Amino acid sequence: MTSEQLKLLAETVQQLSLARDIETVMHIVRTAARNLTGADGATFILKDNDLCYYADEDTISPLWKGQRFPMSACVSGWVMLNKQAAIIPDIYNDARIPVEAYRPTFVKSLAMVPIRTIEPIGAIGNYWANQHIPSAEELQLLQSLADITSVSIENVYVYNELEDRVRKRTKELESANAELETFSYSVSHDLRAPLRQIITRMEMMKEDFKGNQFDEVKAVQGVEKIIARANGMNKLIDSLLNFSKSGRQAMEIIPLNIKQMVEQVFAELQEHGKDRNILFEIEEIPNATGDAVLIKQVWTNLLSNAIKYTALNPAAKIKVGYEAGENGNAYYVEDNGIGFDMAYYNKMFGMFQRLHDTSTFDGNGIGLALTQRILHRHGGEIWATGELDKGAKFSFTLPQ
Repeated sequence: MTSEQLKLLAETVQQLSLARDIETVMHIVRTAARNLTGADGATFILKDNDLCYYADEDTISPLWKGQRFPMSACVSGWVMLNKQAAIIPDIYNDARIPVEAYRPTFVKSLAMVPIRTIEPIGAIGNYWANQHIPSAEELQLLQSLADITSVSIENVYVYNELEDRVRKRTKELESANAELETFSYSVSHDLRAPLRQIITRMEMMKEDFKGNQFDEVKAVQGVEKIIARANGMNKLIDSLLNFSKSGRQAMEIIPLNIKQMVEQVFAELQEHGKDRNILFEIEEIPNATGDAVLIKQVWTNLLSNAIKYTALNPAAKIKVGYEAGENGNAYYVEDNGIGFDMAYYNKMFGMFQRLHDTSTFDGNGIGLALTQRILHRHGGEIWATGELDKGAKFSFTLPQ
């Protein structure tokens, strides 16, 4: 091994240590493979299931870059299957060579080594335009390069995984900060509002009953209003706790019978509104995987909203189905209720955002935010379409 070869190998190691993607690794390796042995061409092959993918090359004329061949039909496949190098001084005199594939090329001799001898993940090939018997030294250089390449590829995967984790964590932190800001607003506004009303009502009762001028009817009405405001605040606090818990609790991912779950949720919701005659339709919908408790909460939120916002329609209709959507195949809940103005769509899934008057439709603006959080944790998405007085449609994706 000459000093020039050692220097080139050392430089290659340094370059590979800085590589952050497979394309860069391949470019460095194919160039080094050719220069280390003085070959007329070098290829970089990756194992793609049962195929050999000729991912990159550095040659005096084109070979097979971008093509895939069965493992059993090419030398690189033989090298990976047998976990050892192949030295072929004469391509026309070796049974492992598919001669017709090589005949149009410049190749007369070749050497091929596996990238990692334990469970190979690819191969590096050198080609010569004239008959050449690769020396033991050349083969050693090529195998050393392949071993270094194996480590570099693993480093790229680890680096990319870490980067992906950092991106996800950053996104989670940004979301948490946004939720914290919204929560602060809620504490100062949504929770204070019922407290102010309770205090005001108590002051009014105090003035009314000064001097023992007690009016039982007015007292009962006042107390009932105070209790209603306090219960509303209690519900809001419970919703906040549920929202917080939904982002921290561990998920148990299991197969889910979605149609059965939907039927059960709707039946439970109808127990509280038997006086209403709602036409409920459910199509044949596929199953999915997910956390049973959390996904049931998704259906509960969406169906309860559909029931609530169709209250003013004497011919209320709710439909659950499955169809191809812009974000992929999706479940949907569609109703013919009050709908919403798409101009305010950007507020739809925000915390404490309400698109309708709370005096007509109760709610604390947390349900859809909770639904979105649950679906995002499952790798799904949610979106909606609607029109005022013409109904709404909520669609969402889940892993099948």
